[in-house]
Order: sequence, then structure tokens, then C-alpha cells
Amino acid sequence: MAKAGLKAQTDSDAERPVGLRRSARNISKKGEDPPVKQEEQPTKAPAPLPRGKKRVRVKEEETKELQPPTKVSKNSSSAHSASPVSTSIKTEKSSPAKESGDRKTGRSKDGIWDKEAGLRAKKLKSYAQFANKSPYPDFPRPTPEECQRAYDVLSSLHGERQRPEKVAAPTDRAGCGDSPSVLDALVRTILSQNTSSRNSTRAKLDMDEVYGGEDSEARWEAIAAGGAAKLEKAIARGGLGGVKSRAIVGILQQVKERYGSYSLDHLLSRLEGDEGDGDEAAMRELISFKGVGPKTASCVLLFCVGRDSFAVDTHVHRLTGVLGWRPPSASRDEAFAHLDARIPGPLKYGLHVLFVEHGRRCGECKAGGGGGGKKTAVGRCELRKAFRRGGNGGDGDGGLCESSSSDTDGIKKEEDRDEETGLET
Repeated sequence: MAKAGLKAQTDSDAERPVGLRRSARNISKKGEDPPVKQEEQPTKAPAPLPRGKKRVRVKEEETKELQPPTKVSKNSSSAHSASPVSTSIKTEKSSPAKESGDRKTGRSKDGIWDKEAGLRAKKLKSYAQFANKSPYPDFPRPTPEECQRAYDVLSSLHGERQRPEKVAAPTDRAGCGDSPSVLDALVRTILSQNTSSRNSTRAKLDMDEVYGGEDSEARWEAIAAGGAAKLEKAIARGGLGGVKSRAIVGILQQVKERYGSYSLDHLLSRLEGDEGDGDEAAMRELISFKGVGPKTASCVLLFCVGRDSFAVDTHVHRLTGVLGWRPPSASRDEAFAHLDARIPGPLKYGLHVLFVEHGRRCGECKAGGGGGGKKTAVGRCELRKAFRRGGNGGDGDGGLCESSSSDTDGIKKEEDRDEETGLET
């Protein structure tokens, strides 16, 4: 009878799980074994919670995790208080800005400019690939004799061009690297990028009016502290003010962070060292800054630092293509690497200045060719005549290479790309 009563009670408790637990406790007190098998395998499974309620609880937990620790109530549930590590991990995942960095500045949570570091490494790798050597080793021109002939013809047209003994910073124009201060020369060259001399001069004078024209620590500090937006307004008349202002402010910040002051004049002292290694080291340091490419760095080295570097701007690129001194498809950076390796050092300064002068003044050699549509200018260029007669020194190889329409189109497209993207990279 006792067993039958216990069985009946157990069957009744199976329909009521709560009662089963109570019976188990009572039996345990009497020293008997509780019906564990029935406890672990109830005949009726508990009904699942509605999905809606579950999502509400998850959302409430995420809301609590995003709140500051000071706002957490002391009466919060033990489930939350028992796992502070889990809560902090979820909070970081809900804040992707802490992992990827500030998207507006590009600065990561560790203070590293990840994107800029990648671009800098790419530029340095590209430069190192052809440093002091041509990317076209089988392209034999220009020869030293051709370079001398070109200089003689151009100097007879426009006058001798020799590097001055002392560099002076002009006050009435921006110039392109014309300053005894390396940092000032770099800023002036950036202002001259992708615009006319007239526009770059406007930008320089407007910037001097806002910040002062003296090369001083206080002036650079004022530009850096004022930010890119203020500088953009100051140099707006020069064109590409937004891109150039960000480049200048970024360079100032990096210079201050690297060297503790707003100066790059340590590059001047490297003239006393080995010429080859010194030139390469100076070039590497300048192009490590965002917004500074080989052309800009070469201008600073040529006009400010006193290095033998052959900068290639649009005029030089166009005329060296006409003369057949580079492959027609060579970009400006490729042309720089090739020409800088082949043109004799003592002629680099004079040839660069004369190519720019001739490219601006010669009716037949201006952008567009053919005298800008004037038939009277065609066939009158003395430089072209000299190389039609054999500008390689008279051995019959080489000579004038008239630009094809595809070459001219390629140069124009490259210039258009520069205008669209802003500064050189």
C-alpha cells in the first residue's frame, strides 16, 4: 500500500513539476533516494519564450553596456555584475571607431596614421625601384652631347641660366622652391602645383596677409593651429585650396612631430656628405610627406637645397617628348627617373629652367603645339631645327621626334587627372 501510494503521488507530481521538487525534498529528508530520473526528464517540456521578448532583453542588455559605469545601478542583476569582462568586450564591438580609428582624421586609436603610412611606403618603394637609374635602360637618349647642344641653343635664345650663389626668397611671387628655408621652399612649391604662376603668387600673397610673410616658428605654428579650413580661405584664389591647405597643414604637423620644430633645414647640411647617397636620402625624406611627389621634391632640391636634380613639370615633359628624350608613353614620374639618370649633373639646373622658359614663350612649343593654332609659328623653333639636323652630336642617330596625337592626348589626360585629384602623390 505504501508503494502504491508513493506511485500515485509520483504520477500526480509528473503533471506538476513544482510538486515533484517538493516531494523530492521531503523524501530526501526521510533518507530515501529522490526520483532523479523523473526530475531530469519531465514529461512536459517548458514552453519556449516568445522571440519578441528575447530580443527585447538583448536590446536592454546592449543599452546597459553602452552606458558609462557610473550610471550602473547597484541593484543590477547578478548576471550582469558577474561578467564585467564580457560587458567591456561588447562595448568595444559596438564602437567601431575605437578599432578602425577616426575616419575624419585617419588617426587610429594608437595615434598612427595608417592610411598615410601605407601611401608613404608605396611612394618610397616606387622611388627606390628606379633611384639613380632609368626605368628604360635600353632607351639611349638623351646623350650628354644632346644635352649640351640643347642647352647651347636654348641659352642663345633666352640667355644663360646658372644656379645663383645665394638663394633669396622672393616677396612678390610664390616661386617654385625659391627660398633659403627648406620648409618655406616646400610650401611655396605646393602652392605652385597644378596652377599658373599668377595664381600661385596670388595664393602666396594672400597667405602672407593673413599669417605674415616672415619665415618663423610663430608663423608656421599659426598656420598649423588655425587648421586647414582657415588656410583654405586664405589661399582660395590660387586654385585647389582645399587639397593644398590640407597638404600644408599636414606637413607642418608631421615636421613638428618628427623634429620638434618647424624646420627642414637639416637637409642643407647633407651637402657636405656623399653626393649620391645624400641626394637620395634628401629625396626620400621629402617624398615621405603626403602631397609631395618627385616633381615637388626635385624642385626643392634643385632651387633651395642646391642639388643636381632634374625636375620634370608639364613643359619639360612635353619638350623632352618632342625631342625624343623619353619614351612617348612615359609618365612624368617615369620621365623624371629616366632623365635624372641620363642628364649630366652640371646641366640639370640650366636645362630645367630653359625648358620651362622655352615652353612658355615659344609659339611652336607651347601646350597644344603648332604655335597654338598659328601657322606662322610652325617651323620657326630653333630648338626643333637643331635636332632635325641631328641633335645627337652629328652621328646621325636620334634627332627630333615629333609628338604624335596619341602622345599629346596622353599628356593632356595626365594633366586632367592631376586637376581632378589635386596634388601629386
